[in-house]
Amino acid sequence: MAENNEPIHVSTDEARAGATPHMTRYVLGFGLALVVIAFAIILWF
Repeated sequence: MAENNEPIHVSTDEARAGATPHMTRYVLGFGLALVVIAFAIILWF
């Protein structure tokens, strides 16, 4: 078995096998806001 020490260069889309829309940051932000509101309501009552 021969060793190949050359690095492989691929683009990010090829490495992920698809595109990455930037929706995750909005989902995480919305979820975090809901958790903060829920805890504020729990502490209030």
